[in-house]
Amino acid sequence: MNLNGVILIDKEKGISSFGVIAKLRKILGIKKIGHSGTLDPLATGLLPILIGNATKTSKYLIEHDKVYIAKIKFGIKTKTADEEGEVISRDDFKLSKKSNREIKEEFDSFLGKSKQLPPMYSAIKVDGRKLYEYARENKEVIVNKRDIEIFNIEIIKINYEENEIEFKVHCSKGTYIRSLCEDIAEKLGTCGYMKELKRINLDKFKIEDAIKIDELEKNKDDEEFLKKHLITIENLFSDKEKIVLDNKKLKLFLNGVVIDNVLENGLYRIYSDNIFIGTGVVLNNKLKRDIIENE
Repeated sequence: MNLNGVILIDKEKGISSFGVIAKLRKILGIKKIGHSGTLDPLATGLLPILIGNATKTSKYLIEHDKVYIAKIKFGIKTKTADEEGEVISRDDFKLSKKSNREIKEEFDSFLGKSKQLPPMYSAIKVDGRKLYEYARENKEVIVNKRDIEIFNIEIIKINYEENEIEFKVHCSKGTYIRSLCEDIAEKLGTCGYMKELKRINLDKFKIEDAIKIDELEKNKDDEEFLKKHLITIENLFSDKEKIVLDNKKLKLFLNGVVIDNVLENGLYRIYSDNIFIGTGVVLNNKLKRDIIENE
């Protein structure tokens, strides 16, 4: 079976996003595999895996907003802002000293646009090096705050006994939940770290449609199973308008020749004789090839 498309994986804790790719390359016997939206090893949940020519679709997926379920542990600060990091400070803060209304108000204060300082233990690059490389060497580096937006944030559960809060957040691309957890703790007058993180939505992708790696491995030779869980490139862009090309224009298009077009700028699905060819981009009334499904 020729696999070109996206499979949604429900990533388990303890494996990196690259580790998932390595496993899937072995399971499916395909080298051309990538992912969209990296998840740290400690994080779980939705990880879109791009297979074959769908690896070229990543440029259209990385800009989307996401939904997470996270848990904050209060009263403890760690070096990495998660449970793996060395504890660097503690205090005697107790959630029971705060009313539910106070807690909700502090969470709601993060709604909207703001600037966020990313964690030092992240893959953001400064002067060609990743921040975590500086952090491991205890080197100081100037890090600029980034524009983010919190569209919705809601408390799921307050655990007074464990001094923890579980919450759900819908946020823009580039939002670091580890930093958000630390900022929420600071707002409440204490310190804290991200104890758990699960991604449940990434744009149109939902965790309900994802499968575990083990499930994929058990059904790797079942074509019906693979078809059911593979989002084709055509379906991935089902919300885009169609452009139908005759044989002459199709040949030019496939050869990279720019074709005059009167449609508005944007991304389009390209067809010929009702067969999906791939995607094309219209810019300044010119159509050029983008992603070809079978190439």
